[in-house]
Parts: sequence; structure tokens; C-alpha cells
Amino acid sequence: MVRRIKNLLLQSFGFGLLITLAVACGNNSDKSQNRKEGFKSLDKLHVISSFTILSDIVRQIGGERVEVYNMVPTGTDPHDYVPFPKDVKATTDADLLVKNGLNLEGGDNGWFAKLVRTTNQNKDRVYQLTKGVEPMYLKSKDGRKEEINPHAFLNPVVGIQIAKNARDALIEVDTDHEEGYRQRATKYIDLLKDFDEEYQTKINEIPEEDRILVTSERAFQYLAAEYGLKEGYIWAIDTQDNGTPEQIKSLLSFLKEYKPPVLFVETNVDKRPMRTVSSESGIEIYGPIYSDEIGEPGEEVDTYEKYLRYNLRQIYNGLAQNE
Repeated sequence: MVRRIKNLLLQSFGFGLLITLAVACGNNSDKSQNRKEGFKSLDKLHVISSFTILSDIVRQIGGERVEVYNMVPTGTDPHDYVPFPKDVKATTDADLLVKNGLNLEGGDNGWFAKLVRTTNQNKDRVYQLTKGVEPMYLKSKDGRKEEINPHAFLNPVVGIQIAKNARDALIEVDTDHEEGYRQRATKYIDLLKDFDEEYQTKINEIPEEDRILVTSERAFQYLAAEYGLKEGYIWAIDTQDNGTPEQIKSLLSFLKEYKPPVLFVETNVDKRPMRTVSSESGIEIYGPIYSDEIGEPGEEVDTYEKYLRYNLRQIYNGLAQNE
């Protein structure tokens, strides 16, 4: 937890100053000018989203009616994000604010909650899009509950719930456009249901003894539980000490026992620990896999749909040893 504590201290120090400066700037200019720094349009529903996956889902359901302002950019840790002044101004002007929840944004004392409080945003406009999802926990060595695992969205079944919650949130704050939201949501949810079926089918085609998903972080817990994959990982809880000799030794023992076909490494983590594991175990790293972000616009994996498709292809081809 050392890194988390350090980052929280930095947030506490800088957050108040940031808000003060941003609000002062806002008080010296009209609302339309503020929107130029965050939202670009004046005639759309303005939505704040905490990170890239939620932003894409809201865009798919909101269509041309919404303008989504994404907070945490690709390549940035969503747990310990420190907002910029432009983020503060956008939050002030938002009609709807959506977050993942499940402790991704730090919970009630995290950066997102602080942003809402300090900008005096209406709490009724804030929606947790994982509402209704049963949380899973990351456990310490003694087996007690330690932290909620926030990475539920890796499971397309959870994606369906997120899409339903996004639809309901949009309708609640913008009832005049309910029909469009419902139509787009129905089409999108059907797509996610197809992904669920495809995940079930493809993973069931992998030989049972090879259904072992080894990644750097234990981000794939919900996915593994849904589709019958056994998990291996270097660290369960993200700290400053990821990839310690003890963690690597523990995974090497796991690999010796279960003999997975390949290893995977996430796009947003330090690759060195898994490279060490690969070198010492003789098991190859098949390729990158996505966990808590999608790519920049125009990149290969720049939507949630592409994210789900890409990850399934990587998992299937790696574990079934298909090229």
C-alpha cells in the first residue's frame, strides 16, 4: 500500500490548491468560456466519465446526443489520478457524472468523490455504473478480505450491467431523448450478449488442463470466475513493491504445478517482472493483453467492443496454442 499512501498524500496536498485555482478562474469568466476548456458543445448532454472504458460505453449508448469528457487518459492509473484544472471546470459544467465504483476511483475518499464535493456538483447527477455487480475481493496471504477488485468490466457479462446502468442514467437526466437511448442500448447490449456467448464457446474449446490464465496483476478475477479459467499472477494488490522476489517465487511454484501453455502481460504494467518469470520458467510470454483501459482513438483497441474481442483472441490463441 506504500505507493497508494504516497499518492494519497500528494493528492491531499495538491487537490485543494487545484480546486481553488480552477474555481477562481471559473468565477472570472462566464460558463460558455469554461466549457471551451472542457466541453466543446453547448447543445449536447455533457457527461463526465472517470476512465476510458466507461467513456466509450456511454458514447455508444448516448450517440450524437451526448458529449463525453473522459477524465483518466490511456496510460494513466485510474486509482490515483490527480485532476487537472480543466477537469475541475468540466466537472462543474457536467449534466451527468459516471464512475466505475468498486473502489476503482478510490471510494468515498478518492479523487472522484473529492472532485464532486469540491466543485459542489449535485450528487444526484453521479451514477455508479457497476451498481448491481457482486464485488469480488483481493485477499491477503492470511485469506482475509483486503480490497475490492475493481476490474469487473473485463467480464462481458458485467459489461452488460454497466451498459444497462448507463442507459438508465442517461434517461433519468435526459428524459426527452429516452427513445434514442433505449434503441442504442438495446443494440449495444445484444452485442455484449454475443460476446458472452463467444467467450463461453471459445474458452470451452481450450483443453481443460490448459485453461490457466497467468498475468502480472490479478485483474482478471471476474473474467476467470465467469468462464472457468484458473488464475495465476505475480501480485494480487497493486503496490509500490510489485514484482518482488517473493511474489515471483510464488508464481514460479504455481507454474511448476499447473504448467500453463503461455504467459500474458498487461499493456499498462511494468513488463520486467513477467519477463523474469518467463526467463526462469522457460514459458513464453504470448503477447500483451488489456486490463483497465482501452487505447487512444485510432489505435487497434480503441473501443470496449474491440477490447473484448482482442482479449478473447489473445486468450484463446495463446492457451489453445493456435496462431
